[in-house]
Amino acid sequence: MTARIDFTKGHGTENDFVLLDDPDGRRDLDAAAVRALADRRAGIGGDGVIRAVRSRAAGIEILTDAPEWFMDYRNADGSIAEMCGNGVRVFAAHLRRAGHVDTDRFAILTRAGVRTVEILGGATSPGAAWTVRVGMGVPAVAPAARSVEVAGQRLEGTDVDMGNPHTVAFLPEDVVLEELDLAHRPALDPEPAAGANIELVRVLGPRHVRMRVHERGVGETRSCGTGVAAVAVAAALRAGDTSGEPWTVDVPGGRLQVGWTGTGEVTLAGPAVLVADGTTLV
Repeated sequence: MTARIDFTKGHGTENDFVLLDDPDGRRDLDAAAVRALADRRAGIGGDGVIRAVRSRAAGIEILTDAPEWFMDYRNADGSIAEMCGNGVRVFAAHLRRAGHVDTDRFAILTRAGVRTVEILGGATSPGAAWTVRVGMGVPAVAPAARSVEVAGQRLEGTDVDMGNPHTVAFLPEDVVLEELDLAHRPALDPEPAAGANIELVRVLGPRHVRMRVHERGVGETRSCGTGVAAVAVAAALRAGDTSGEPWTVDVPGGRLQVGWTGTGEVTLAGPAVLVADGTTLV
């Protein structure tokens, strides 16, 4: 049955999402509905769909002390994802604008666990960017875990788990990042059982890198927040940088900052833009 639903379109460094406000968990968000919403020709269009739902109404097993709000995130193909760093910032801006939270620092629940978000700056006008910092958790790193085949070369890949899986590879000097064909997913050897997001990286200078990403369930996107965090972690390890100083990561859709807390948690800071509100049929 076709239903009329309200939505918000938002993006973080041009990694874009369709966001549905469903506080009481009344909406059945199946894979077909996600694909219809995310379709860039016949739907609203986005790299994923986010449902804002109270944790107690989300239909998932939660701890008794879980945060009030759960980020139900789906990839554009309808598959469920554990975490989305750009999506979390858009989700946080939505919760604050909608009045669902009344403070600039709060926790949310994701499938990768609890994440703390901090609104560093609100939008000064409709369509302007919010600035949000997210605690991304403590990464799990496996150097030289597998190889990545791209541009006819086999590169060493470092696995970084940010609540979802990533494989990061640094390009040799003779491979131009901007010229890579990422219409097709680079091959991984061995292939991880649950798949992986794949980041290809060029080092620009001290604590500064540029990357492109091929995401599970989507393809190449303009940005990937967890991927940016994974790249900074792998780059710091590769450079022997234990200073804890922030890294700058450039993506096709903009620029993000990755930092570390005293306990080893990675933080991700950058823009979140709520582009439009509307109504559609699904």
